[in-house]
Amino acid sequence: RIFVGKAVKDEAPLIEARTGVAITTDWLMQFRARRNAALEKELTAIPGAATAVRSLHASLKGRIAVASGADRIKVELQLAKAEILDCFEGRIFSGHETPRSKPFPDVYLAAAAALDVDPAHCAIVEDTVTGATAGVAAGATVFGYCPNEFGHSSAAALQAVGVAQVFRDMNDLPGLLAAWRGKA
Repeated sequence: RIFVGKAVKDEAPLIEARTGVAITTDWLMQFRARRNAALEKELTAIPGAATAVRSLHASLKGRIAVASGADRIKVELQLAKAEILDCFEGRIFSGHETPRSKPFPDVYLAAAAALDVDPAHCAIVEDTVTGATAGVAAGATVFGYCPNEFGHSSAAALQAVGVAQVFRDMNDLPGLLAAWRGKA
């Protein structure tokens, strides 16, 4: 739970202090190779996510983005495995490519700027406290995905950092965002 939603590169001092392993460039390359192999083999899509993303992509005329704290290779691999990479072509933003990664808002601000949207008019879907903190700091409305209390973050923890609403089923997302857009 300590590292969920955070970039390995940003947590290197803590990892080194707790494990005694130096986080070198070679270590990172080996780690990412093992991680990518495991993702290729074991990653499964969140139920309802692909349908929700495709629905949002259509209703928003493609004006959606991914703003992740992960490196671009991991993000693209995950989107491809979930069969939604095509929905984000040219609109994938990585915290590794911004001055600061989450919990800072930089990656969300970059995505909003690229979409030419004021962050205050953006809705963000997050499943970690680190990401939700970044989204709130960007000035966006954050929806917390928390399918159960045993996932990355509890509903209470997400709400404590300013998430507007917690939801448990990806099938609910298009309706939640349509209602939010109706109020905006």
